[in-house]
Amino acid sequence: MTIELPTTAPTAESVLAEITRVIEEILDEYDIEDIEVTRETQFQEDLELESIDLVTLGGKLREIYGERINFAEFLGSLDLEEIISMNVGQLVDYVTSSLNGTGASQA
Repeated sequence: MTIELPTTAPTAESVLAEITRVIEEILDEYDIEDIEVTRETQFQEDLELESIDLVTLGGKLREIYGERINFAEFLGSLDLEEIISMNVGQLVDYVTSSLNGTGASQA
């Protein structure tokens, strides 16, 4: 199911809010609550997300934003160290730039 996007370009703040909501859904499955998600929050170190959780996150982002978001391609553009240290802000920048047509990956 793809959600209809507004005709105006999404802001980084709105994308951050949506990604935060999705992360909270994933964390709820592990009964983890009250984790503050910011642009600096790291997926591995702070949220302790496993690779399967990143797959889930990528799928949910594609459901929300459509085909312009290819999380697997984004991850493929990073080396292992960059993936391990990836933070929410990098994903926000990627999604925002992809939706606004201003570029691909933001490593």
